Amino acid sequence: MLPGSTSAAPPPETSDFNGDGYADLAVGVPDGTVGGAAKAGYVNVVFGGPKGVGKHGSIRISQATAEVPGTPEAGDRFGASVTLADTSGDGIAELLAGVPGEDVTDRGTDAGLVTVVTGAPGGPGPGANVLSGPAASAAYGKSVAAAEMTGDDNLEILIGGTDKVVARVILGEDSVVSTVVAAPMGGRAPILTTGDFDNDGRAELAVGYWTAGDPFTQSHVRVWSWDAGASQLANVWNTDNAGVTALAAGDFNGDGNDDLALGECREIADENIDDPCGPEAVAKGGGIHLHYGDAAAGNWFGTGTETLYQDTAGVPGVAEAGDRFGAALGVADVNRDGRDDLLAGAPGEAIGDRAGAGAVTRLSGSAQGLLDSAGAAKAVAWNQDSANVPGVAEAGDAFGAAAATADYDRNGVPDVTVGSPGENASAGAVWLFPAASANGSTAFHPTSLGLPSPASALKYGKPLSSH
Repeated sequence: MLPGSTSAAPPPETSDFNGDGYADLAVGVPDGTVGGAAKAGYVNVVFGGPKGVGKHGSIRISQATAEVPGTPEAGDRFGASVTLADTSGDGIAELLAGVPGEDVTDRGTDAGLVTVVTGAPGGPGPGANVLSGPAASAAYGKSVAAAEMTGDDNLEILIGGTDKVVARVILGEDSVVSTVVAAPMGGRAPILTTGDFDNDGRAELAVGYWTAGDPFTQSHVRVWSWDAGASQLANVWNTDNAGVTALAAGDFNGDGNDDLALGECREIADENIDDPCGPEAVAKGGGIHLHYGDAAAGNWFGTGTETLYQDTAGVPGVAEAGDRFGAALGVADVNRDGRDDLLAGAPGEAIGDRAGAGAVTRLSGSAQGLLDSAGAAKAVAWNQDSANVPGVAEAGDAFGAAAATADYDRNGVPDVTVGSPGENASAGAVWLFPAASANGSTAFHPTSLGLPSPASALKYGKPLSSH
């Protein structure tokens, strides 16, 4: 921690699912076949250990698992969203898995739901359904997150569905479900992240969503905070004309307030008024825009902002159409200097003439943020052709489509995992970068983990979660 800085948001909840003291990784495989049902889906929890993640076994969890309610059916897409979080407060993580294709009795086709599965030594504990969609096509479980938002030490569960985000909030012995936002979202999953942007010890919820022409063009990133007097989440901050694919929260300048990163940020509304990301001609390959948290500002964010692209000084690469820079984001204080670093995936990056091979960039935090006083970044990028990185960059690998961070080997230094769902003809794979370095990096995939590997593509490696 930097001298004079206050303590940032509470430390992340554990992602130790099997109770061995090591962080674990959840990999959603919604396209997986279970019991002969195509795209019934499952989640692969990959265990951490002294050698990191991928060398200590894993467990496959689906609706065919005895402890999990429901039955695997074609198109359920169990694991379309995943989060590991200690919702019970016992030091062992629970798995939250979205099932947006679930048909719910009396509610209709694709009503969707979110399931919670208890972690336990030696295997999963009991599972239960958290919340199901209210009607056909509600598709609850397109996205899911968890955070402590009310100040009572209980985690709230945030669920995205079709054109809606809802929150299950714990109040004493009871829980209530309230709608956070209901608006057209173009059929995409709403983007969710949580962070303590005003440094009050409670998390806020950031939501990104957009449509383009159907029924009208709009793009928003908005923040909600708990209003104790009204007993509901209140919309406290907005930025318009910001179309994003990813959001992440981290204290990139070490001032004790979480900052908000907008990933693959670009103009949707075809106008420059109040547009934080720049027109498409500038952000053609994707970009990242940051709003810096400021408790003293009284509105969660002050005037501090930054925008960077692959054409920004110090950022490896060149901004090219289709790179999708920032399409996946991860956060960790890699060098333990009290300032978070940002991982930015660019799954559309061409490596040589191999389109969509993909890359990931680590951007270092500093006293000024991700850019120094001269407007330059300190960054390093990896792809499958980088030195010491296993594999070969091939067209369509989509390396960098997902990213997660945790200290998987418990050595006190965060590690990075990167998903490549297009690897091996879309069977997919995940790369581990110990201590966020290419040195000693390894890869694991369905075959190496002993998972069923049907001829149909698994797209293993997206989504990823180590909360």
